[in-house]
Amino acid sequence: MCVVFSFVYAVGYAQFNQNRTPEQYIAYKTLEPIVIDGYDSETSWNKAEWTSLFMDIEGHRKPQYDTQVKMLWDDQYYYILARMEEPHVWADLKQRDTIIYYNNDFEVFIDPDNDTFNYYELEINALNTVWDLFLSKPYREDSIVLNDYTITGLQSAVAIEGTLNNSNDIDTGWVLEIAIPFAALKTSYFQDNLPVDTFWRVNFSRVNWQHDLVNGRYMRKKDSNGKFLPEYNWVWSPIGVVNMHEPENWGYVYFSSKKIGSQDVFKIPQDEKVKAALYHLYKVQKDYYSRHKKWSESIENLTSKVIKVDGQVLKPKIDNHLTGFNISIISPYSEKTLIIKEDGEIISKD
Repeated sequence: MCVVFSFVYAVGYAQFNQNRTPEQYIAYKTLEPIVIDGYDSETSWNKAEWTSLFMDIEGHRKPQYDTQVKMLWDDQYYYILARMEEPHVWADLKQRDTIIYYNNDFEVFIDPDNDTFNYYELEINALNTVWDLFLSKPYREDSIVLNDYTITGLQSAVAIEGTLNNSNDIDTGWVLEIAIPFAALKTSYFQDNLPVDTFWRVNFSRVNWQHDLVNGRYMRKKDSNGKFLPEYNWVWSPIGVVNMHEPENWGYVYFSSKKIGSQDVFKIPQDEKVKAALYHLYKVQKDYYSRHKKWSESIENLTSKVIKVDGQVLKPKIDNHLTGFNISIISPYSEKTLIIKEDGEIISKD
């Protein structure tokens, strides 16, 4: 389904059109226990479908090397299998919670309650070195990052299709298998966070660097001034900008209660499209503040009066207060009042 938002900004803004729907995937329950060994030998993995091929993070280009993911779940774990085409599999970071994306790596981002707050990030390289962290909110809002957060009970394994750190041959790639305990993603002790027949916002990123060989060792490539060349960012659901920390643009993973091999249907709820319109207005309001040193007091300063989502007219309203603003829209689909605050959090009121 193609989701179209059309906004016409006031003077100084260009017309904005978004016609990209976030990626979506149905994760089914497993048929048997999954052994985390880096190999997809279980019947459940063989029945699971691959995601679409990853794209460049801005959504404009197909990456040089293919990346795809499969997902499953059971009552204890969220399972992820990533297959990465790579002719030169290398890694040298071995200490947990170091900055893993200084190597080629695979990254997982999870926002269970879809409010862009309190989300999880996991990075793993080809040595199976882990960096796991918890973010209170996106970096754009001066988030608190808990680098000492640990996904207790995490299981992961890497299978190299070739030879690791050997510059004398050409590899096929590497496979990463992950089991994330649902218990480690709880935000309160008694929380029942099994996502049965519901969705989470999820995305995956693959960081890939150009490399040089220095005394036979792989190293990130530098330019003529000795500065590291920028990395490639290849993702499952493109963001539109080089910034993974926009959870509102991540994909949708629906956790079906049906066993793998069954058929289920998931459609992104219509209210998600209203939320996307709110996030856009929030960003325009932030830009307005950066230019005028005050919040706009009217929608007319940010956009035209007509905002449509799938043909339905939305009527946003701004309420400013001492510390910021609220922008609200009554959804024509659910009749709920959806509100985005100055920090980007969306709340829903019946």
